[in-house]
Amino acid sequence: MGRKRAFTEDELLDTAEALIVQHGYSSFHLKLLASHLPGARSTIYQYYANKEEVAAAVMKRAMVRALVKAGRVDETDPIQALQQLLRVYMEEADLHYFLGDARKVDVTQSEKAAQQVKDVLVMLKHLRGQLDRIFDAAQKQGTVRSDIPIEALAGLFFQLINTPNSLQLPPHEWADYLFALWYEGSGAH
Repeated sequence: MGRKRAFTEDELLDTAEALIVQHGYSSFHLKLLASHLPGARSTIYQYYANKEEVAAAVMKRAMVRALVKAGRVDETDPIQALQQLLRVYMEEADLHYFLGDARKVDVTQSEKAAQQVKDVLVMLKHLRGQLDRIFDAAQKQGTVRSDIPIEALAGLFFQLINTPNSLQLPPHEWADYLFALWYEGSGAH
């Protein structure tokens, strides 16, 4: 009888991400994770000490993915930049779900988890700063109403990713559809 195949840290995080999305952070546990990975449960502990470290690592990895994509957005034309950013947010829609769980992570259980959650919140501020900067440019350009506070515009814009895709469109098309709905309601025509 051969040994079970070990798994990589990326495989562990991919599986954990899918399970957290499917079951929620509160129902996620290492026994569940182990049941979906090849190899022994003890292999998880070669990478992470507990549930909090795994979840925080998943959140940080998702945030890094979003930041990398958002960093590629050309901000020259604010309206096009907002549309591109919404596409990024839709591609990384699970990130929004994870951010809701970030404060649930018991950071007292692990310094590593505490640092990763702190990193996630710093990166979130960076994303929010990018969004505020683009909205500010759009208001100065006159392409978005200046009588609406940037905080309200950004908050509503960010919430678009929670809109169920009732038309079953591919993610980019759904993002463009929602963008058109959003912009027609707040654009300066």
